Amino acid sequence: MTRRVLLVDDDRDIREALGQTLELADLIPTVAGSFVEAKDHLTPSFDGVVVSDIRMPGRDGFHLLDYVRDADAEMPVILLTGEADVPMAVRAMSAGAFDFLEKPCAPTDFIAVIERALAARARVLENRRLKSELEAGDAAARMLFGYSSLAEEMRAQTRAVARAGTEALIVGEPGSGTSKIAEVIHLLSAGAARPFVKRAAASLDEAGLAAALEKARDGTLYIDEVTGLEPAVQLALLDRLEAGEASRVLAGSTRDVTQAMGQGDFSSDLFYRLDLMRVRVPSLRERPEDIPVLFQHYVAQACEQANLPMPEITPDRTARLMAQDWPGNARALMNVAMRFAMGLDDEDGQGGLGLAAQMAQVEKSLLVAALRRHNGRATEVARELQLPRKTFYDKLTKHGLRAEDFR
Repeated sequence: MTRRVLLVDDDRDIREALGQTLELADLIPTVAGSFVEAKDHLTPSFDGVVVSDIRMPGRDGFHLLDYVRDADAEMPVILLTGEADVPMAVRAMSAGAFDFLEKPCAPTDFIAVIERALAARARVLENRRLKSELEAGDAAARMLFGYSSLAEEMRAQTRAVARAGTEALIVGEPGSGTSKIAEVIHLLSAGAARPFVKRAAASLDEAGLAAALEKARDGTLYIDEVTGLEPAVQLALLDRLEAGEASRVLAGSTRDVTQAMGQGDFSSDLFYRLDLMRVRVPSLRERPEDIPVLFQHYVAQACEQANLPMPEITPDRTARLMAQDWPGNARALMNVAMRFAMGLDDEDGQGGLGLAAQMAQVEKSLLVAALRRHNGRATEVARELQLPRKTFYDKLTKHGLRAEDFR
């Protein structure tokens, strides 16, 4: 989520005080003393929110609000005033301000409003990004959600396999979505008009394999849990692949394939024939920052299927979702989303979390995910999270975490 705040106030002392308040909340302030200075920072690449005093010499906060609304009607603008003025507050809100605060404002209230504005801004930018990619006709962007680096790497690997046109191995934990990756590879390479055939390895005998390959002619055959193929079927598949008689074959596995080879359950020859390229599907606990957009997508999908209105997804619920480990990965999250869409709320009566508790849950989950990704290497984790070393260790202590526990 974006953390940038453009702070506009003609009073230098107030700018510095509010700027420090923002920095203490781990926000990234950019300060300006006038409308003219603020304009220079409102470029198309600005992804944050605006906080502006109303009463300023020359063009005031309302002029700035109008300017921002013309440039980007969905950019949140929070207006400040040193006077309790109800008509001015009404004017600000009717003009499209995100919120209106009276100075002096308690730091907790100030930061809470900004956090809400930033969350709203992040949702807008994510929706725009997804819409742009959808319009580009990219099945990877259309079907593989998430804005983490791991999600982007997964999409990149998927596109690379599609371009190569070779066999490939798709690996991931149970419920992570290996079959979805196979479908996206097929759409990117063969297109929707050609057949995509999915079969569970345990259900295939030699005749079933031959029938599946025939049905997938000129398209793609995806074999789920490929290590479950019987030895004779493994040999038959290898023979068809080596002879060039098979449709394109993609194989998925939630089991460690090299371990299966070591235990004599899987042919090394077939493994090396299928493992020409590989896509790794990351688990949800490795990328908790993707959980909000995935959950929103699954809820919307369930509501559309059941012809139900879209319920509100509160920050409290999002924080709870991000704090879980999700051993069932996307499949488990999808089940929770469906129950939520149907009004079968697992969390009713548990009470809400305050802003501080929500932020703490999210912060801890992001730290844990980064520690897992880097096997507890503190320097790499601190660099990825863009934290000074002392701040990083302070946060570990705050959440009872130790880097060495992840090595």
